[in-house]
Amino acid sequence: MDSFEQVIAEILWREGYWVRTSVKVELTKEEKRQIQLPSAPRWELDVVAYKAQQNSLLVVECKSYLDSPGVKMHGFDGSNEKAAGRFKLFNKSNVRDVVFNRLRTQLAEIGACSPSPSVTLCLACGRIASERDRSKLKEHFAEQGWQFWDEFWLRDRLKSMAAGGYENQVSAVVSKLLLRGRAE
Repeated sequence: MDSFEQVIAEILWREGYWVRTSVKVELTKEEKRQIQLPSAPRWELDVVAYKAQQNSLLVVECKSYLDSPGVKMHGFDGSNEKAAGRFKLFNKSNVRDVVFNRLRTQLAEIGACSPSPSVTLCLACGRIASERDRSKLKEHFAEQGWQFWDEFWLRDRLKSMAAGGYENQVSAVVSKLLLRGRAE
C-alpha cells in the first residue's frame, strides 16, 4: 500500500467512513469480457470508504504525483490516450459500471455494506500541473458527479489533524510536527 493512500484512508476514517485500501474486486469471466479485458487480473481500487448512515461508498483513485508535473486535464478529456490509460475508471464508463456493480455485490455479500449502496468516484492528488488544469478538472468532475481532492483539500484536512488530539497514526503525527503552531 502506498503511503499517500494511507493518508487518504486516515482522513476518511476521521470523517466517519469505514475504510479499506487496496481493495480487490473479483470480476467474473463474463464481466471481464464485458469490459474487453478477458485475461485481466483482479481489479484493484486504491481506497474504498463506506458510510453506513448514508449507505454510500467512495471509490478513491490516489495519485500523489509529488515529484512530477502533476495531474493534467488531458488525462480526462480524450486528448492524450496514454494519460487517459492511467485513469480507466474515469474514462471508460463501461469499466466503471461493471467494476462498481461487482464491488457493490461483493461487499454486500460479505456483510460489509447494505445492499445497493451509492458509489461516488473520487480522485485524490497531491499535485496539479497548472491552475488552468485545476479549474478544468474541477469543472469536469462536477459535471460527472465525481469528487476532486487536490492538495488544498489535503492541506485543510491535515491542518485539522494537527489541531486535534493525539492519535498514533503516521499522518496525524507528521501533521502535528509540520503544521502545529502554523494552523490558523
